[in-house]
Formats: sequence, structure tokens, C-alpha cells
Amino acid sequence: MIKRMFIPGPVNLCENTRNSLSKQMIGHRSEDFSKLYREVTGNLRKIMFTDNRIFLSTSSGSGLMEAATRNLVQNKSLHLVNGAFSEKWFKIAKANGKKAEKLEYDWGLGIKAGDVEEQLSKEKFDAVFLTHNETSTGAMNKLEKIAKIVQDFPETMFCVDAVSSLGGVKIETDKLGIDVLLASSQKCLAIPPGLAMASVSDRAIKRASETKNRGHYFDFTEFAKYDKKAQTPSTPAIPQIYALNHKLNEILDEGLEQRFERHWEMAKLVQGWAEEEWALFAEPGYESLTVTAVENNKGLDVSELISKLEKEGFLIGNGYGKLAGRTFRIAHMGDTSLNDVNELLETINEIVEAMN
Repeated sequence: MIKRMFIPGPVNLCENTRNSLSKQMIGHRSEDFSKLYREVTGNLRKIMFTDNRIFLSTSSGSGLMEAATRNLVQNKSLHLVNGAFSEKWFKIAKANGKKAEKLEYDWGLGIKAGDVEEQLSKEKFDAVFLTHNETSTGAMNKLEKIAKIVQDFPETMFCVDAVSSLGGVKIETDKLGIDVLLASSQKCLAIPPGLAMASVSDRAIKRASETKNRGHYFDFTEFAKYDKKAQTPSTPAIPQIYALNHKLNEILDEGLEQRFERHWEMAKLVQGWAEEEWALFAEPGYESLTVTAVENNKGLDVSELISKLEKEGFLIGNGYGKLAGRTFRIAHMGDTSLNDVNELLETINEIVEAMN
């Protein structure tokens, strides 16, 4: 049985995407690859709403989180933390020997722009690191409001983890003054794991050139040098790039606004159901448009619910980390349709009724 994935990545792949992975290999220093690279990065600019350089990294999104830290932080960074993945970025900074401070909230709450302004007014930070969509809690932060604050501090770089939002939510990178917008392949972009991508501003590359001990594999200046030749510094995951090329063309054919609207409709469907049947974990007004964390206010055995759903051909996620059993998570991203979501919710209702 092919299971339908409603976990927060990886997501199901459509048949055409799977087929695109089986293309014959090409040399990564060949003109064929450069042609592929130019098409992919050109389409990513459209989806990221940017004129910046686009870097492709054979890694998870975490690799580019580390890259942004190593390349841009010379003295101290500020991390906006309200869940597991924003906390992870803070830990990455500390593991790389950086001075890092965090503005921290309870899980499920949204980050408040006024608090960010207050923190930035107190002391100088090289960069602010924000996780746009906290997959662990189903909370989506107010990117536009926070961006407006950071723009008032021109010496501070703005780095955004859009791993679980790019391709499902409109993010106007240049308009928002985002220096590094990073994402990975296996969520809203609906291709296999193993590829990450980032929009990187000119001033971020300049900062990198002045930063010591920025490493080798994730050195932004090396990415920029090879980008001029439409190549990557190291051997890339060519099958994933083929798949990304196929998927980006599909996304643009669907229409960006239509795709964003579909993700919005799926989110509202799941969250309306959750509010009626259960409760939402995220703070009101901060509900994610790509993954919903449902609060287990019925006291059901979430692991049992997940197991029974799997037998029916559906996969959902348990609560993340300390939220295991307290919540469960339903992703509504990628190529998922409203019909898919409706079938899942109906099946959950039937199973829960039988469990009671």
C-alpha cells in the first residue's frame, strides 16, 4: 500500500516528479549542467521574489542554517526562538563557537515584532535568525512585521529559515530585506530530501568575505564564485536538481497565487476541523498555513491513532519532542489537494469514534 503522507516532510511525490529522478547523469562541470542550473535558479528567483543569487546545496536545510551562521556572524547573533527548529539554529551558532543570544517564547506562541525591536535597540547584533514556520508547533511567525523592524538596523543581517513555507506561502524576499532565505526540497516544493537552496544578498556575500573561519563546504564566497559559471562548488545531487527543475516548472504552470491559495484553503479546512473537534496548539493569529499542530484535548493515545491511520493508508506526525502525545501534526503542503485532506479528516473522525 502506498501511504499518503501528511507528515511535515518528506511529502508524497507525483509520478512525473519520480520519473524526473531517473534521467541519465551529466557532468557537473558540463554546459548541460550549467544550462540546468540556470533554469533552476532562475525559477527559484521567481518563487522567492528576488533578484539575489541563488545557491544550491547538497545538504538538508540545516546545512544552510550553519552556512548563514558561519558566514555572517563575526561577533554576536540574535535568535528568535519559539520552537524546536528555531532553538536548533541557536544551538548551531553555539556549536560553531559564536556568541549568540536568544529572544525566547513558550512553544506555540508567535514572536512579537515589538520585542525584537526592543532587543535590537539594546545592543548590536551581526544577524537576526528567524524560523518563519515552526514545524514543531504549527505556529507561523509574522515575517513582514519582523522584517520591517530589522530593516531599521541596517548593519544587522536578516536570515530566514523558510524550510517548511517556501513554495506554499508568498515570501517577497527583496521587498522584506531578507539577506538569506533558505529552504529545502522535501516539504512544500515536493521533491525528495537531500537538496537545500538559498537566496543570498550581495551584502551577505560581502560580509562573508570579511568573516574569518567561515569553513569550506558552506563558504558563501565559494558558492558565489561558482555561481558565475552556473555551477556548484562541490558535486551536487543531480537527480534532485532534475526533480526540482521539473517541479518548479509545474509550480509556475499552476500559478504562484493559485498555489498559495490552495495551501491557504487546506490550512483553513484542517484548522476549522481541529477547532470544532479538538483544539489548535498555536497561538490564535499565528496558525501555520502549511502544517497544523492539533492539541490532544481528548486525552487519546496519539501513537495508537497514528498506527490505526497508517493501516488505512495515511501518515500523520506525532507531536514533536516534548509535545509527543500532547499534540499531533497534519501537514498540508506540496501537491496535496483539498480532496486528500477531506479524506484524511473523515478517516480520523471514524477512527476516533471507534476509539472512544
